Amino acid sequence: MGIDAVIFDWGGTLTRWHDIDFHAESLALAAAVVATPDKDDDRHLHARALHEAGAKVWGRSRDHQQSATIADLFTEAGLEHDPELLTAYYEFWVPHTETDPEVRPLWEWLRAEGIKVGVLSNTVWPREWHVGFFERDGVAHLIDGDVYTSEVPWTKPAPEAFAAAMDAVGVSDPARCVYVGDRLYDDVWGAQSAGMRAIHVPHSAIPAEQLGHTEGEPDAVAQRLSDIPDLIAPWR
Repeated sequence: MGIDAVIFDWGGTLTRWHDIDFHAESLALAAAVVATPDKDDDRHLHARALHEAGAKVWGRSRDHQQSATIADLFTEAGLEHDPELLTAYYEFWVPHTETDPEVRPLWEWLRAEGIKVGVLSNTVWPREWHVGFFERDGVAHLIDGDVYTSEVPWTKPAPEAFAAAMDAVGVSDPARCVYVGDRLYDDVWGAQSAGMRAIHVPHSAIPAEQLGHTEGEPDAVAQRLSDIPDLIAPWR
């Protein structure tokens, strides 16, 4: 018995859940399309194509644990883009990236107890965006290792994704790791399939099209992140 690491999901776990206007998101993403003087250069048409591409890309993540990047969204939509023009898309998401105020004291406590802190996020965003948000909120220095699926071949719930997160924090025994997340398929079922314990944070309204084929039964439920020290006490 014992715990070497606690690894966290990002959106809906380390950040509070937000409902997203996906049409507005797609319009912001479409601002990065390299347009030409053509009648088909309609931002709303581009946005629709990118929204459909996103559904396909995230469907492959859900069903086949295949990772992707922002560039893959444009490729799937058949559109060229300039990464320098992603500012509107980035700024669209910024209000939804605030780190939960309970993260810092929790992570400080875990590290004081000799428990590694990790992050494993299903994302198409580049690493520097995520790291930038953690730096902005003053918690980046408390992370022992982080994995963003935009830079590995797999997404959760693939066991390889969880193994990559373990490698990132420098631990080897999944039975001595706990994963914390808001999704019963990606996070709870995935972590348990990889040999970890799983804590569910149950406040996210997961869209039906993002639900997987299985709902895991969590080892514990955290109504707030500050519950975690008491929840893991029996496992130590």
